[in-house]
Amino acid sequence: MGAEEESREANQRSGTNPDPNPNTNPNPNPITESQFLSWKRQKDADTSARNAEAARKRAEDIAAGTVQMNGRELFLHEPWVFDNSQY
Repeated sequence: MGAEEESREANQRSGTNPDPNPNTNPNPNPITESQFLSWKRQKDADTSARNAEAARKRAEDIAAGTVQMNGRELFLHEPWVFDNSQY
């Protein structure tokens, strides 16, 4: 840190810039709003397709009895378990 700071101070005093061509834009490859929105729609479509596939697989596994159900799934598939009318 000390050497870098001294070098920077020396460059400022002498008027030289260590980077002769400073990039004022931090993003060298700017994109347009339409390009971003297109990418975002594609990403959202991929995410929703992946989630739908996972939900479908989970439903198949529950129907086959290969995975343990959580409370909500148990309530939806076997509501008689939660029937308190007997008590």
